[in-house]
Amino acid sequence: MNKIEHIGIAVKDIAVSNELFSKLFGEPSYKTETVESEGVKTSFFKVGANKIELLEATKIDSPIARFIDKKGEGIHHIAFDVDDIEAEINRLKDQDFEVLNEVSKKGADNKLVAFLHPKSTNGVLIELCQEIKP
Repeated sequence: MNKIEHIGIAVKDIAVSNELFSKLFGEPSYKTETVESEGVKTSFFKVGANKIELLEATKIDSPIARFIDKKGEGIHHIAFDVDDIEAEINRLKDQDFEVLNEVSKKGADNKLVAFLHPKSTNGVLIELCQEIKP
């Protein structure tokens, strides 16, 4: 793993949260995107060398909707940048981590993504991210 790619925050209303985080960071969101397959609308902020991703559910049965129903708004996941996501998935499976995706899938912000179950990572949902190269 190379670095923390971003921190994901689950929110009920992305428009309200965009306003709040724009005030907090002194900068507007640089990108919004909907990922239909995950039932989520995302908004990204740059904070120095780091990124924050806001996530709003677009479907009542999406993972973000279930998270907010269970835990409320707040930190949802920590994402790490990797060079070879498929190799990293296999490495972590070999180390007995519970991988939620046997193969990576397309996520937001031009990334391939995969997740590790929080029960195998001390209660933290971990996302692996690899930039999609042309």
